[in-house]
Amino acid sequence: MGRVLQQARVAAGLTVDEVSSSTRVRIPIVHAIEEDDFSRCGGDVYARGHIRTLARAVGLDPAPLVDRYDAGHGGRPAPTPAAPLFEAERIRPEPRRPNWTAAMVAAIVAVTGFVGFTLVNGGDNQSPGNVAEGPAPEKKSTSPKPTPTKPAVDPKPVPSESAIAAIPADKVTVILVAADKSWISAKGKDGKTLFAGFLDQDEKKTFQDDERIDLVLGNAGPIELWVNGKKIDEKFEEGAVERLSYSKGDPEAG
Repeated sequence: MGRVLQQARVAAGLTVDEVSSSTRVRIPIVHAIEEDDFSRCGGDVYARGHIRTLARAVGLDPAPLVDRYDAGHGGRPAPTPAAPLFEAERIRPEPRRPNWTAAMVAAIVAVTGFVGFTLVNGGDNQSPGNVAEGPAPEKKSTSPKPTPTKPAVDPKPVPSESAIAAIPADKVTVILVAADKSWISAKGKDGKTLFAGFLDQDEKKTFQDDERIDLVLGNAGPIELWVNGKKIDEKFEEGAVERLSYSKGDPEAG
C-alpha cells in the first residue's frame, strides 16, 4: 500500500515536502506510510485519515486503500449500538371543576346592566320639546392619500466573462476554477512554486508569469481553464493527473 502511494506521488511530479505542505501531514509520517509503517500515525483512526488525505493529494481513490489497511489490521471497528429510547409517560390532565364564583359574578353584572338600561330607556320616552336645528356638520373626505412613489433604481450591472480577457499582453495568464475539490500545483519559468495545494469547490486561482506557467492537476476532471483570456475546451477525465504548460500566445500557439 505504501508503494502504491509513493508511485502515484512520483507520477504526479510531487515531492514529499509538497505533499506534506498541502495535506498538513508531517514529513516523517509521509515517509513512514510509504514504507508501510503506520506506528507513527497514533492509532487506526488517524492512520485511516492519513491514508485518505495522501491518496486524494496524489489523485488516487482512497476507498480501496483504506479497505486494504482494515484487512491487514483487524478489520473496521463495529459501530456502537444506539441506546434504547424510552417513551415518556404522558400526564393526563385532571377534569376541570365548575367555577361557581365566576358564574355568580357574571349573573350579578347581567342583572345590574339590565336595571340600568331600563332606567335610561324610561327617561328617554319623555317629550323632547323644541330643539334648535343647525347646519349639518360637513363630512370629511376619507379617500386614501396617494402613496409617494420611489424613484426607480437601476439594477447593478452584472460583470460578464469578457472581463477575463482584460489581461496584459506581455505576460502569460492562467485562470483555474474548480467545480469540485481538487489538488493543483503551479510553477513559473524559473521553477519557483506559485501554488501547491487544494482548490475548494467553486474556488478560483489566477497565475501570471513573464514567460511560462507549468501546471500539475491531481484531479483534472472538475478543473476549468482560461489561458490568456480564452477558455480551454478540452475535457479532462475525473481522477486523471494532467501536466500542462502554457506560454505567451497560447492557446493559438498550441
